[in-house]
Amino acid sequence: MITAVSLNPSIDRTLAVEKFTPGGLNRILSRGDNAAGKGINVALTVSSLGLDAECVGFMYRDSAPLFEKRLMLNSTAYEFIWCEGCVRTNIKVFDRTAGVVTELNESGHPIDEEKLGEMVELVARHADTSDYLILSGSLPPGCPQDFYRTLIRAVDGLGCRCVLDADGERLKYGLEARPFMIKPNRYELESMTGDTLTSLKDIEKAALKYIDMGVEVTAVSLGAEGALITDGTKTLYAPRMNIEVKGTVGAGDAMVAGLSAGFMADNDLEEAFRMGVACASARCMTEGYKGIDKTMYKAFLDMVKIERI
Repeated sequence: MITAVSLNPSIDRTLAVEKFTPGGLNRILSRGDNAAGKGINVALTVSSLGLDAECVGFMYRDSAPLFEKRLMLNSTAYEFIWCEGCVRTNIKVFDRTAGVVTELNESGHPIDEEKLGEMVELVARHADTSDYLILSGSLPPGCPQDFYRTLIRAVDGLGCRCVLDADGERLKYGLEARPFMIKPNRYELESMTGDTLTSLKDIEKAALKYIDMGVEVTAVSLGAEGALITDGTKTLYAPRMNIEVKGTVGAGDAMVAGLSAGFMADNDLEEAFRMGVACASARCMTEGYKGIDKTMYKAFLDMVKIERI
């Protein structure tokens, strides 16, 4: 079982316009609302691979039907701590002419100490029966920046491995609890190290710093340049696959799902990396918020090229 934690879910509202004009009138050509958030994305992707997945987190009653429908349609289990009101909305304005997206993200609603305490108990209960616990995404207002550290320490000794996909202070504090794996991107690595990373060797050197801090695996997503992974003994690089990219929403979450599924199956670093890259590539080949095609994913497994650094 893979359990994904969603502390700050969102409704992604995608608005398409012909040509976005800042400060001017923009007529909306189409609109779509989708249940989203990194934890939600990870859980749904694991389910798409045919594995047992569940999502736990905060949920707001007025918005719940949209999330419950998406999770149930994908056979993904869930348990929420209920809050009043609506889930935050992230607006994505897609400029068809330029092919770019402008994002306007809400921060979410404040969470009080009582509900944070309930969340620690909920996560620990599910971690007790899970192989992997995925902690990813932003935190709602009122939630301490070290809350991921709190959760990782709360499940210590329960037998599940923790995967942390966060940035900034959330990553900094979370590292103190020594998660099994982290998945920063190049920007996040540069922000943490204060260095400009121009080569694969630079990225490897930065990734290895986290291994020295007690992390067992550092996976780095590099966008159009592919991905890199290291466990301190071996460093591997996978260049971007030659595919038609139909969307990048959730690609990093898909990589986390594939990597976790790979390690859960007791695969070695290379095979788990192959699964992560194939999963992310299948996500990029999938339009909108549909689940990834498992047949496509399996085909990509044989197409992933991996190089030793």
